[in-house]
Order: sequence, then structure tokens, then C-alpha cells
Amino acid sequence: MSIWQAIILAIVEGLTEFLPISSTGHMIIASSLMGINELPITKIFTVNIQFGAILSVVVLYWRRFIQSWDFYFKLLIAFIPAAVLGFAFNKAIDAMLESVAITAVMLLIGGVILLFVDKWFQNAAKDRISYKNAFVIGLAQCLAMIPGVSRSAASIIGGLAQGINRKAAAEFSFFLAVPTMLAASTYKLITDLLGLELSDVIKFDLVKIQNSFEVITSDDLQLLLVGNFVAFVVAMLAISFFISFLTKYGFKLFGYYRIALGILILALLAMGVDLQVI
Repeated sequence: MSIWQAIILAIVEGLTEFLPISSTGHMIIASSLMGINELPITKIFTVNIQFGAILSVVVLYWRRFIQSWDFYFKLLIAFIPAAVLGFAFNKAIDAMLESVAITAVMLLIGGVILLFVDKWFQNAAKDRISYKNAFVIGLAQCLAMIPGVSRSAASIIGGLAQGINRKAAAEFSFFLAVPTMLAASTYKLITDLLGLELSDVIKFDLVKIQNSFEVITSDDLQLLLVGNFVAFVVAMLAISFFISFLTKYGFKLFGYYRIALGILILALLAMGVDLQVI
């Protein structure tokens, strides 16, 4: 992976992570277009540049993160379903990350759902999230383990379906991204990049931990640092845009975009077109 390919992927991550269009799906498509989707570093890179996106939420909403313990308890309750299922089905999830076809199908289906959601829940007015609301949103987020679904879309819909308004549902989705993405990124960093077992870290096996850092090359480190910085800056801009746009216009345009992209990718795959163009 070149530095320019890393920057392109980081821009895609920053733009799409908090929009209801599936950042994972777009990363799979982008890496396929650049012919790097099967490189070992690509999976590690695409997961770990989420650190930059996570930081953008903390910086933009830092006051909310020091507001009360109640805030953290709700995030914990919402995070538990993804933590349990993500750990249990990690290998199956990894296998799906290489499938452009699955991504395209889920983009299409998700787009149709967004159009209905935009109509059904446009009058949702509740702005406070209860513990029950948080848990249901966390369950909905688990659907995003399938590439192309969109963690943002799934969790926001989980909120809207309970009568929570667009702004509150979207912001809670941003907050929930912090523990969810932090856990996923850290796990991948430990197991894929460092080559450690989770038990090695829990037991604090210093010899294995120290030796594992020798596998990180300076090139890998440079890619991760640049990628996280670019993702951070772009995500800051994307979040500000999304909240304003969502409040005024809803999900309709995002739904149409997902449908169009899904159909395009499926059509290209059906015609046997090589998606590698870069």
C-alpha cells in the first residue's frame, strides 16, 4: 500500500464513518478499485484508522463526555451486544470483509430501508434516551457487522424506531461509535498487526508483547499515522455537515445514493468487469 492509497482510504473513512452509507462498504469498494483489498495491511489499516475518526467525536463533543456517569452507563449498555457478538463471530465477519458482492447487496437493501425510515419516523420527537432505548440501539448496531449495512444507519434507525428524533439518534450513534470502534480497532491491532493472542495481553506476557512490536515496520507505522490524521480531519467536517443536513433533509438522498451505488456495483460484477481501476 502506497502513502497515496492510504490517504485515499482515510478520506473515504472520514467521509463515510458517521454517514448512513456504510464506511466498511465504501472501504471495501475503494480498496478493490485500487487492487489492494487482499493485502494483509489493508484489513489492519482500514480498521485501525478508525482511531482518528473516534478522536473527532471526542473533540467535537468533549463537553458531553464529561457531563455525567449516566452518559457512560448508557453507552456501556448499548456497547455490550456488539462486544459479545463481535468477539464470538470475529472470523465470520473478517471473511465477509473481502466480499464486494455482499457489500453491494446490503448497500441496496439498506438504501430501500432508509427511504421507508425517512417517511415512517420523520415526526419522531423524543430527545432523551433511556437505558432501554440504549440497549435496543446497541442491538440494532450489531446488524452493521455485515459489510454494507452501516453502523451509523443501523444505530440511528434503532433510535428512530423508538420515537427518538433525528438529531438525538444521530448524536447517540456518534457517541456509541467511540467504544465500539475503539474496541474493534484495539482488538485488530493486538491480533492482526502485533500477532498476539488476547490471552497474552490479559496475562501481561511481557516477552511476547515486546517481541510482537518488532513486526511493525516503519512503513506500517507511517501509513497508520498518516491515515489516522487524515481520517480525523475529514471526519470532523463530515460530522458537522451530517447533523445539519439530517435535521433539514432527512435520509432520502442517502437512501437514493446507496441504491444507485449498490446497483452499479452489482451490474459491474455481473458483467465481469474488473473493479481494479487505480
